[in-house]
Amino acid sequence: MANIEHLTKLRQGATSWMNWLNSHHQPEIDLINADLHGVKLPEAYLVKADLAGADFTGAQLQRANLTGANLQTAELIDADLQQANLTGANLQSAYLFDADLSQANLIGSDLRLVMARGANFSQTNLIGTSIRKGRLPQVNFTQAKLNRANLSETDLAKASFDLADLSGANFFEAELQSASFYRANLYRVKAVGTHLSHSYLLASNLIEANLTRCDLRWANLSYANLPNADLQQAKLRGANFTRANLTGANLSGANLRGANLTKADLSQANLTGADLEDTIFNKAVLTKTIMPDGTIHY
Repeated sequence: MANIEHLTKLRQGATSWMNWLNSHHQPEIDLINADLHGVKLPEAYLVKADLAGADFTGAQLQRANLTGANLQTAELIDADLQQANLTGANLQSAYLFDADLSQANLIGSDLRLVMARGANFSQTNLIGTSIRKGRLPQVNFTQAKLNRANLSETDLAKASFDLADLSGANFFEAELQSASFYRANLYRVKAVGTHLSHSYLLASNLIEANLTRCDLRWANLSYANLPNADLQQAKLRGANFTRANLTGANLSGANLRGANLTKADLSQANLTGADLEDTIFNKAVLTKTIMPDGTIHY
């Protein structure tokens, strides 16, 4: 249970709360399971506060300092956390439905098993965070920093990663059907067994990406940059690779039935054992490409 004195002072507002903290030499903040529904606490100081199970539904926490706070299983539904500092915070199994975390700092935070349908993480710093096994369909990650983030086995269907930096991120077996990655940086991303059917990857950077066994059926990868990408055994039926750069890419064993490779550059790519039935190669560059039967095209 929450400390009654802490809860009473916090409900009086951010200014009163700070004055009280200063006069008490900033004690350990105990707000476990506190009911803070709809509170207005912009710029509140809640560093290392224990907020496990607290109800912040509809709360206003813009620019609040929640560094190292424990928000495990906390309810932050429709909460405003714009520009909040959540560095190293524990948000395991927290509820963030429709919450606004735009421009917030969550570097090194723990978001495993978080539920955040419709949340806004635009321009948010999520470098090195773990969002493993989270449920985040229709979430907005536009221009977010997700370098080296762990999003494995996470539901991200219809999420937007437009212009986001995802270099080195891990999407192992994640659900990304109909997600958008317009001009996103996916350099050396790990997407083994990931579901990306009907996704939008126009002009995205996938240099040296690991897309082994990835499901990219009917995805739009036109103008995408995929030099040395690993697409072994990938499902690419009906995918659009118009003008894509696939130089040196490994497509061995891939299913490219009906894929569109118009004006794509497949120089030195490996198509050994690939299924090319009805694949469109109109004006594609096939210099030194290894064909399905093992022969090299000149």
